[in-house]
Amino acid sequence: MAAEVAGAVEIRGALSRLRRTTGLPIAFGGLVEAGRRQVRISELTGTNTASLRSLAVTSGNGLGGRAVALARPCAVVDYSASQQISHEYDIPVAAEGLRSVLAVPVVVRRRVRGVLYGALRTAQPLGDRTLGAAVAAARDVEQALVVQDEARGLLAAARPEPAAVPDPGAAWEQVREAHAALRALVPRITDPELRAELLAACGLLTAPAREAEAVLAPRELDVLAWVAAGATNAAVAERLGLRPETVKGYLRSAMRKLGAHTRGEAVSAARRTGVLP
Repeated sequence: MAAEVAGAVEIRGALSRLRRTTGLPIAFGGLVEAGRRQVRISELTGTNTASLRSLAVTSGNGLGGRAVALARPCAVVDYSASQQISHEYDIPVAAEGLRSVLAVPVVVRRRVRGVLYGALRTAQPLGDRTLGAAVAAARDVEQALVVQDEARGLLAAARPEPAAVPDPGAAWEQVREAHAALRALVPRITDPELRAELLAACGLLTAPAREAEAVLAPRELDVLAWVAAGATNAAVAERLGLRPETVKGYLRSAMRKLGAHTRGEAVSAARRTGVLP
């Protein structure tokens, strides 16, 4: 359920961007329902009726279903008269007065996860620039869903297996790598509830921080977490999307706050204060 809510938030934001960048007055869309080959239209903007709300679009049917089946953008100049699509949804489409319509699939790891629609109430061609802007909006959703999938995977991996009794040293290394990976994902998460859940998970992987100890900035802690996992400055920069010089600056600042002279001393001091596992 949390994944569906987070996905709906991304769809809603993408529809607003689609309208803004294309100038199309109507936009709507939704996610593919789990375990089913159909899209449930849940988000609408610019519509005058509720005819499209909660409409289930089956793969292969109508314009959106065609986009799902082909996993590529599709468009028609006049929906009701088009011979390129089937017409199971003509009644709700006509009730909203839609004529020119485009549908762009949201594809993550070769699987269609949703569809974004844009539409006009007049029959006229939708140019390449409009279609390109709609595709860009869909790509934004795809990237957000990838990040959310990675975050949930890391959260699941961070949860202990009661029946397993791993080697303590190896287990701690896995904890440290999970902590660093979770912290690297936090700035990329737009959904506030998922971001809070990630930060809470990071806190569970560390001991309670002692009072009156050095307070590290979030990015300083991100860098130090990857250093603790054995990453080089170049690897840390790649993981966090920073320049190597920026990583060095954060690391120097963290070392200064912790009273450390080397990377190893900084990691040890951070573990003593409880900010690193």
